Amino acid sequence: MRRLIGLALVATMMALGFAARAEQAEYDPAKVSDSLKAIFQFGSAQTKQALNQNTVTLITGTIGGTYVQIGADLASVLDDGNKLRVLPIVGRGSVQSVADILFLQGVDIGIVRADTLDYLERKGFAKDIKKQFTYVTKLYNEEMQIIAPKSINSMRDLQGKRVSIDLPNGSTFVTVLTVAERLGLKADWLYIEQRIAMEKLKKGEIDAVIVVGGKPYKSVSSFNNDGRFHLVKVDYEKPLQGDYLPATLTSKDYPNLIAEGESVDTIAVPALLAAYNWAPNTDRYRKLTNFVDAFFTKFPQFQNPPFHPKWKEVSLAAPLAGWQRLPYAQQWLDSHGIEPISRGRFDDFLKQSSVSGKTSEADKEALFKQFKAWEAEQNAHAQAPATPKAR
Repeated sequence: MRRLIGLALVATMMALGFAARAEQAEYDPAKVSDSLKAIFQFGSAQTKQALNQNTVTLITGTIGGTYVQIGADLASVLDDGNKLRVLPIVGRGSVQSVADILFLQGVDIGIVRADTLDYLERKGFAKDIKKQFTYVTKLYNEEMQIIAPKSINSMRDLQGKRVSIDLPNGSTFVTVLTVAERLGLKADWLYIEQRIAMEKLKKGEIDAVIVVGGKPYKSVSSFNNDGRFHLVKVDYEKPLQGDYLPATLTSKDYPNLIAEGESVDTIAVPALLAAYNWAPNTDRYRKLTNFVDAFFTKFPQFQNPPFHPKWKEVSLAAPLAGWQRLPYAQQWLDSHGIEPISRGRFDDFLKQSSVSGKTSEADKEALFKQFKAWEAEQNAHAQAPATPKAR
């Protein structure tokens, strides 16, 4: 009898052991992936070489900005074991990213604002700098967002005011100063880090804070408004129509700063994925081709939750005036039959409208930009998941 009881206990313990192992196989919070186990156990000089050959380093922007979130999204979708790893780095904004792509060892690609290179050349900081760069794709449009007391109604009301335009190595100041020059607007421009600037605004130490970034921008959406502040209108004036696009901010974007159901007109500037113009036979160019293959192939995944809503605006084939595309990126688009949106739809619209015979070519170009901005917004709304109805 004792022997039977003993056998039963042994069987029970074995069963519990198997169950524990089965449960562990289902969920192990301390599990390390097989690829990393192999690196730790069998890593060698060859392992080091392989990892570096297949890692693409991406310079992004400051914490809380859209660039950082876009970089995290790219890493999340594109990382594929040892075949490709995207390594995002927190950066300081577009101007610093341009310098990092040019001079920082190991930086392969970066998020840059379209007006940055023109600004650097115009101010004499660089010469023929565009020849040193190429772009993979235009990303999305970055809106100008001006937070100010309600007594300030438009950007032109900032004349002579104390206005924070972020740190000098970023990108907000580039767009703001370019726009101000074109409008003949002169203010007391202050270079203050955004979080500090927001607090100074609340205390009345400055008159406005300007942020240029993809909506919804974290530091703007998290601004604790006590009712004194709002987002200021930026008119799409003729001097701005060469390089900027019309845009709209809504109460859905910023319920803390825009009353429900209302909207605020502003302008936007494109952001893009930029890289150094490496020769096609170099190892750095090979890295970029690996990145393009993975990114373009998996691109549809980015346009669904949980990724940043700005991905819904991206069109891989969209041209970018004044920039040269990475040759392999263009080859990929051509081989997959992906073309930019035809202008034919817009031309058809003009022919049927009452303004077609009265519009100059310059005005048509401005209207076309407005049309593209509107179309991007419509596409974003069309791809957004429907809000479930209450039952």
